Amino acid sequence: MNESSGVESSRTEKDYVGEVSIPRDKLYGVNSVRGQDNLTVSTQTVGHYAEFVKAFAQVKWAAALANRDRGVIEAEVCDAIEQACRDLIDGKFKDSLIVDLMEGSGGTSTNMNFNEVIANRAQEVLGSTAGSYEVVHPNDHVNRSQSTNDAYPSAQKIATYEMLAPLVDALTGLAATFDRKAREFADVLHLGRTCLQDAQPMRLGHVFEGYAALTHRLKAELAAVRAKLLTLPLGGTAIGTGFGAPEGYRAAVFAHLAELTGVSYLAPDNSFDAMQNMDTFSRVSAELRTCATALAKVASDLTVLSSGPVGGLGELRLPEAQAGSSIMPGKVNPVLPMAMIQLSFAIVGNDVAVAQAVQYGELEINHFEPVVASRVFDSIHLLTHGIQRFSAKCVAGITADRARNEEHLLESMAVATALVPRLGYAKVSKLARQSVDEQRSLVAILDASGILSRDNTLAAIQKASVPAF
Repeated sequence: MNESSGVESSRTEKDYVGEVSIPRDKLYGVNSVRGQDNLTVSTQTVGHYAEFVKAFAQVKWAAALANRDRGVIEAEVCDAIEQACRDLIDGKFKDSLIVDLMEGSGGTSTNMNFNEVIANRAQEVLGSTAGSYEVVHPNDHVNRSQSTNDAYPSAQKIATYEMLAPLVDALTGLAATFDRKAREFADVLHLGRTCLQDAQPMRLGHVFEGYAALTHRLKAELAAVRAKLLTLPLGGTAIGTGFGAPEGYRAAVFAHLAELTGVSYLAPDNSFDAMQNMDTFSRVSAELRTCATALAKVASDLTVLSSGPVGGLGELRLPEAQAGSSIMPGKVNPVLPMAMIQLSFAIVGNDVAVAQAVQYGELEINHFEPVVASRVFDSIHLLTHGIQRFSAKCVAGITADRARNEEHLLESMAVATALVPRLGYAKVSKLARQSVDEQRSLVAILDASGILSRDNTLAAIQKASVPAF
């Protein structure tokens, strides 16, 4: 009893296992408690990602409207469920979403957590008490015409689709930043390298053109795979037959879902395929992995090109974000590129987990959806926030040391390639070896010998560093 008010502070629910005591200010029920007690393994509940909560609420809301249309629940009950779903979407009752996101019940505990919270909130809306389920029942009303097997993956796809939009925007912003840097460095002579050895003359702007083109392509590929999430198994109920849903339910639920989300989600061509297979998430996860590793390569390039400032290349200067050492005064590390590289390791690991989970679906369903949701959501979160910071705090502030770039090019044998059309391969090869033996630059040897003035050599290098296509 609450001594100050004389009102019981908890209520009791029971199942075939026994009774549980639930705080009266919480909206979950006995199934949620069982899921929490048995399956909590991580630090994140199903309420951790707002997009997932919103997606689940939208599925339950659309289902209620479709059930009302088909005459299987009363309008009053539908209205109460709608209010409960609105409340969840608005961020309320998050503390009642207690089941672990990584729960191992194949999504049943998650689905029942939402069913119970929505049912209990709907009970309150209709003036009844939470836990009695005398007016709105988690299974009979909130879960009507659904099963975990079609509700969970539908919410999972809707949430992933929504979460990918900010990531595509982040890539758009990064690509634009690389485009600006390519223009800024367009006339800076630069020593191109292959296998970490001097190779050919180019412009620093060309380096950043490559980074920009890559990022534009990564954005396009992610947008393309995002569209594959538009097909939902909703209406297939337990195994794809649609058993348990009234005639006309599937068309109605998709029509209402489109109105609620503003997105034209589609029923699958084959319901059994949609229930059995999660290959779409393999493709989504693979694109996330590809994006992460591709950008990690760029980040690695930036750490090399900015290395030094004295003992390295020092051709780029990255913004100084923070102190780099607790013992070496004045040391500044490329922490933002390092962070991009590090998060790529995590995303590669997530992708392996997704691949394993997709592979081990069995017969009519895949019951490893929770780990797929957890790992894909994590990868999207890491990439979105990592790219936003990398773009704004690092790439946008990169400057070039023009003199150092030109010095490295002109002191190297890479200029030899530019001279072949004018002097011939054999002669240039002999001069290049002389440069190595005498430890003098090829430019200096040409100028001193009268073969080619420094200005004419620079003109040849300028011409060679412009693409011929």
